[in-house]
Amino acid sequence: MKIVVIGGTGLIGSKTVKKLLGFGHEVIAASPASGVNTITGEGLAEVMAGANVVIDVANSPSFEDNAVMDFFKTSGRNLLAAEANAGVKHHIALSVVGTERLQESGYFRAKAAQEDLIKNSGLPYSIIHSTQFFEFLGGIAASAAKDEAIHLSPAPIQPIASDDVAAAVVDVALGGPLNGTVEIAGPERVSLSALVARYLNNVNDPRTVISDVNAKYFGAPLNDKTLIPGDNPRIGQINFETWFANQPARS
Repeated sequence: MKIVVIGGTGLIGSKTVKKLLGFGHEVIAASPASGVNTITGEGLAEVMAGANVVIDVANSPSFEDNAVMDFFKTSGRNLLAAEANAGVKHHIALSVVGTERLQESGYFRAKAAQEDLIKNSGLPYSIIHSTQFFEFLGGIAASAAKDEAIHLSPAPIQPIASDDVAAAVVDVALGGPLNGTVEIAGPERVSLSALVARYLNNVNDPRTVISDVNAKYFGAPLNDKTLIPGDNPRIGQINFETWFANQPARS
């Protein structure tokens, strides 16, 4: 089976490609570097020829409100049109748990727009809503930094390792279209502020995490349900300690 992975050289994409190749499939890691650009349309018709499944795990290079909306709308339209022309049988997109609850954030408004394009495309599809990745904890800390302190909500979060995300993406890709959404999450539910404090302690970052119920998450307010999955999500196997223990040594 020919499977095209848009964003196939990124964090999730590269792991997904490796796993699919291990199952013996023909897998194309598509990115601008390989001559496939979903914004300009370059290379889309060629890479889609004969494809059975397309997995979109690409992300916007900018999180600025207008730029991220333009990215996901333009990329989505071009990609879905090329798939329709090629007769692709299954479109898979990676999105975020809580997207519909985070609409005060420009990034999540753009992800919702991407999902709407998929749902209205007429193509068989599966949308995977993932909780936040452990790999982005440093970025979360940076986004919430004020002087020497990190201000974060104590809202619960159920973070997941990128290896577990890729495993879930592969399972969905090798199954039939859901024409709906599945949620994936990590094995441990913890306060966002406590989790980032644990991460900073492990990387010997001396900054203090201040738990603040009014702190926003990439521009959106949080409550006790915003960042956690609903009933019966797929649960990953890797907890924070196992994930951290397998990270490259820091200088």
